[in-house]
Amino acid sequence: MSTTSIDQILAQMRVMSAQAASTTTPKPIENASETNFGDLLTQSINQVNETQQSAGELKQAFELGSEDVNLAEVMVAIQKSSLSFEAMVQVRNKLVDAYKEVMNMPI
Repeated sequence: MSTTSIDQILAQMRVMSAQAASTTTPKPIENASETNFGDLLTQSINQVNETQQSAGELKQAFELGSEDVNLAEVMVAIQKSSLSFEAMVQVRNKLVDAYKEVMNMPI
């Protein structure tokens, strides 16, 4: 690398650092409604279900020979649904572990 390119990279890093330092964090909204954890969890489970349902529909359409569905689209949808399901299972496992830990705490 030449000295000029290193100087350009350093200049870009300084500009980016200055931009990052000048941004302020937004203040929390005082009148924002509180999000219930149960509702958030239910929404997440519903999203995973919808992802699995749409992947299943795409897979079935491809198997039936629909011309507007290609294999790559089906594979991506199946992988998304699989990944979201695995993530949901991991969250569930962490919640169960946290519950067990809280239940084993002395009073």
